[in-house]
Amino acid sequence: MSDFTTRPEIRGTFGVATSTHWIASSVGMSILEKGGNAFDAAVATALVLQVVEPHLNGPAGDMPAIFYSADTGKVEVLCAQGVAPEAATIEHYTEQGLTLIPGSGLLATVVPGAFDGWMLMLRDHGTMTLREVMQPAIDYACDGHPVLPRVANTIAGLAEYFAVEWPTSASVWTPDGKAPEPHALFKNPDLAATYDRLASSEGDTREAQIDAARKAWREGFVAEAIFDYLKDAHVMDVSEAKHSAVLAPKDMADWRATYEEPLSYDYHGWTVHKTQAWSQGPVLLQALAILKGFDLGAMDPNGAEFVHTVIEAMKLAYADREAYYGDPDFSEVPMEHLLSEEYNAERRKLIGAKASMEQRPGRVPGFEHLADAYIERSKRDFKVGNVAAQEPTMSHLTEKRGDTVHLDIIDRWGNMVAATPSGGWLQSNPVIPGLGFPLNSRAQMFWLEDGLPTSLAPGRRPRTTLTPSLAEKDGTQLVFGTPGGDQQDQWQLIWFLRFVHFGMGLQECMDQPLFHSMHFQGSFFPREVKPGEMMIEPNVGEDVIADLRARGHIVTVADPWTVGRLTAAMREPDGMLRAAATPRLMQAYAVGR
Repeated sequence: MSDFTTRPEIRGTFGVATSTHWIASSVGMSILEKGGNAFDAAVATALVLQVVEPHLNGPAGDMPAIFYSADTGKVEVLCAQGVAPEAATIEHYTEQGLTLIPGSGLLATVVPGAFDGWMLMLRDHGTMTLREVMQPAIDYACDGHPVLPRVANTIAGLAEYFAVEWPTSASVWTPDGKAPEPHALFKNPDLAATYDRLASSEGDTREAQIDAARKAWREGFVAEAIFDYLKDAHVMDVSEAKHSAVLAPKDMADWRATYEEPLSYDYHGWTVHKTQAWSQGPVLLQALAILKGFDLGAMDPNGAEFVHTVIEAMKLAYADREAYYGDPDFSEVPMEHLLSEEYNAERRKLIGAKASMEQRPGRVPGFEHLADAYIERSKRDFKVGNVAAQEPTMSHLTEKRGDTVHLDIIDRWGNMVAATPSGGWLQSNPVIPGLGFPLNSRAQMFWLEDGLPTSLAPGRRPRTTLTPSLAEKDGTQLVFGTPGGDQQDQWQLIWFLRFVHFGMGLQECMDQPLFHSMHFQGSFFPREVKPGEMMIEPNVGEDVIADLRARGHIVTVADPWTVGRLTAAMREPDGMLRAAATPRLMQAYAVGR
């Protein structure tokens, strides 16, 4: 290993902020500089990410966060994943001839969650006023920001579609009738006005003002604009037919973001915290439980043995995700069994010398029917319509597909936040007139068949792919995550294993070649299954790639530096802070001092 990294690992004691866009990271740091804490900084960073990465997240999207509060000494999860509307029944969708929920458009919308989640965090854990944390996003939307080439290309690829099918989107994303040039100054005055009005909400206290903004969002002018539009809207989506929304005023008025306990697992002295099974988060813990029985530290971290072992463990963990995960408020998820040593000792034995081509969910007593249902489901061919509005199945180079952002922030007091906001992409739905943002398309996670933990049902959370991480060992605490749909917990797992077993720094781990499996059923329309297929970056070397193929893996070699978008931040017991961000796509950045 050389000491060279693509950028320095950031170190300091005052604060660190890392995210998937340099402007957002800088805004987060500026909030820390003004005396704000990690929660204030996280909210300001997130709102700016909605402005500068609108193809990856928006105000009406969704957001899980995992955080540590220095005041309470506790790790908690903030769930800002909106639920299926009351009218979102399987019958309503199948009566329209659908076998899958479209990956874009009004039928794919669940209750918008992100904005309320950020406001809840700010109210309960922040210190700054609503105006202070919202102003940077307002300024960038009003005065403009240098539009990423990827955003410009996404808009260019959809400009004609917007003009014909989604004219409200055309007016925001192609204001002069054409897509913005890469790096041009791009403005969203409607979003700026929306956020300025929310930031002007009145209240006697900081908390009361924030609650007034939440109310304006779910029942006031924001909700009114949404439902004024939806009452007549009948729009084209990726099913290549026009549909109307099922979202109703009561759905938005009744919903609130919530806190809950994390799910935790001990691995080589580290306690790793994830969301519950309404997200794919526990799949990382399941993979760790399987891998606990292998001597990974004796392997080459970029060698075929390591890659093969990790890929095979992920196939097993993800098969269980597909069979058993769902909203625990609606379904019994046998998580204790799935994380038990006895269960994982048996799962471990399934990893052989050759790549498996089978979907192999575990047999959990009393839940066998769910395993059988997944195996059957994985054999069906769902290729319908086009696939313009889903998270990528490969690397991050498909410009019309939505994706996600991530942020990690730690302040001088030891508060820390990891959050993975997504949804409400510019390509997911038409813009709501006057608001400057579209609705989300997260309902595509649901299945249109009864009896599954992921069956569409009113009030149920979709089993999202969004999955931030927090890990602790002997007073050291680490927050990390990545965008990337089904790949999120794969890339995080690989990064964490290399960090734990090979003594690499945060940035050094991030610069290592990444890989992932496409073997299991995808979470996004059109729910593809690619048995035995995997993707790997070429810098592992030709010998490793040849070895993997000899083991039976169907290997796609990615373009160099295109897989994964990880960021991470860490606090050591003496108060030293460290942070890192991937060089891939040349837009994530860590800052700190």
